[in-house]
Amino acid sequence: MALFMDVHTIAGGVSATDVAEAHSKDLEIEGRYGVSYLRYWVDESAGKIFCLVEADDADAANTVHREAHGLVADEIYPVAEHS
Repeated sequence: MALFMDVHTIAGGVSATDVAEAHSKDLEIEGRYGVSYLRYWVDESAGKIFCLVEADDADAANTVHREAHGLVADEIYPVAEHS
Protein backbone atom coordinates (compact mmCIF):
# COMPACT_ATOMS: atom_id res chain seq x y z
CA MET A 1 0.00 0.00 0.00
CA ALA A 2 1.09 3.54 -0.73
CA LEU A 3 0.11 6.90 0.71
CA PHE A 4 -1.56 9.57 -1.41
CA MET A 5 -2.72 13.12 -0.74
CA ASP A 6 -5.63 14.16 -2.88
CA VAL A 7 -6.81 17.71 -3.42
CA HIS A 8 -10.34 18.85 -4.20
CA THR A 9 -11.33 22.39 -5.14
CA ILE A 10 -14.98 23.31 -4.69
CA ALA A 11 -15.92 26.61 -6.36
CA GLY A 12 -17.66 28.96 -3.96
CA GLY A 13 -16.35 27.25 -0.83
CA VAL A 14 -17.34 24.18 1.13
CA SER A 15 -18.65 23.47 4.63
CA ALA A 16 -16.81 21.25 7.07
CA THR A 17 -20.16 19.54 7.77
CA ASP A 18 -20.57 18.55 4.11
CA VAL A 19 -17.00 17.27 3.97
CA ALA A 20 -17.52 15.20 7.13
CA GLU A 21 -20.61 13.64 5.54
CA ALA A 22 -18.70 12.80 2.34
CA HIS A 23 -15.83 11.33 4.39
CA SER A 24 -18.30 9.09 6.26
CA LYS A 25 -19.55 7.80 2.92
CA ASP A 26 -15.95 7.04 1.88
CA LEU A 27 -15.43 5.04 5.08
CA GLU A 28 -18.58 3.00 4.41
CA ILE A 29 -17.26 1.56 1.14
CA GLU A 30 -13.45 1.90 1.22
CA GLY A 31 -12.95 -1.74 2.26
CA ARG A 32 -14.42 -2.95 -1.04
CA TYR A 33 -11.41 -1.47 -2.82
CA GLY A 34 -8.66 -2.11 -0.26
CA VAL A 35 -8.47 1.64 0.47
CA SER A 36 -8.18 3.42 3.80
CA TYR A 37 -9.00 7.12 4.06
CA LEU A 38 -6.93 8.18 7.08
CA ARG A 39 -7.46 11.92 7.60
CA TYR A 40 -8.73 15.00 5.85
CA TRP A 41 -8.31 18.75 6.12
CA VAL A 42 -10.68 21.51 4.99
CA ASP A 43 -10.24 25.18 4.06
CA GLU A 44 -13.89 26.16 3.93
CA SER A 45 -13.55 29.64 2.41
CA ALA A 46 -11.08 28.53 -0.29
CA GLY A 47 -13.14 25.43 -1.07
CA LYS A 48 -10.10 23.18 -0.59
CA ILE A 49 -10.24 19.64 0.74
CA PHE A 50 -7.14 17.49 1.31
CA CYS A 51 -7.46 13.75 1.94
CA LEU A 52 -4.72 11.42 3.12
CA VAL A 53 -5.40 7.93 1.83
CA GLU A 54 -3.66 4.59 1.86
CA ALA A 55 -4.29 2.61 -1.33
CA ASP A 56 -2.64 0.36 -3.87
CA ASP A 57 -2.89 3.14 -6.45
CA ALA A 58 -4.49 6.53 -7.10
CA ASP A 59 -7.25 5.00 -9.23
CA ALA A 60 -8.51 2.90 -6.32
CA ALA A 61 -8.64 5.99 -4.11
CA ASN A 62 -10.59 7.97 -6.72
CA THR A 63 -12.95 5.04 -7.29
CA VAL A 64 -14.02 5.20 -3.65
CA HIS A 65 -14.73 8.94 -3.92
CA ARG A 66 -16.60 8.47 -7.19
CA GLU A 67 -18.81 5.68 -5.88
CA ALA A 68 -19.36 7.14 -2.39
CA HIS A 69 -20.35 10.69 -3.33
CA GLY A 70 -19.09 11.65 -6.79
CA LEU A 71 -16.51 14.21 -5.65
CA VAL A 72 -13.34 12.89 -7.25
CA ALA A 73 -10.05 14.64 -6.58
CA ASP A 74 -8.75 17.32 -8.92
CA GLU A 75 -5.20 16.24 -8.12
CA ILE A 76 -3.64 13.28 -6.33
CA TYR A 77 -0.02 12.94 -5.25
CA PRO A 78 1.99 10.03 -3.89
CA VAL A 79 3.46 11.09 -0.53
CA ALA A 80 5.76 9.64 2.12
CA GLU A 81 5.37 10.29 5.84
CA HIS A 82 8.31 11.82 7.70
CA SER A 83 8.56 13.19 11.20
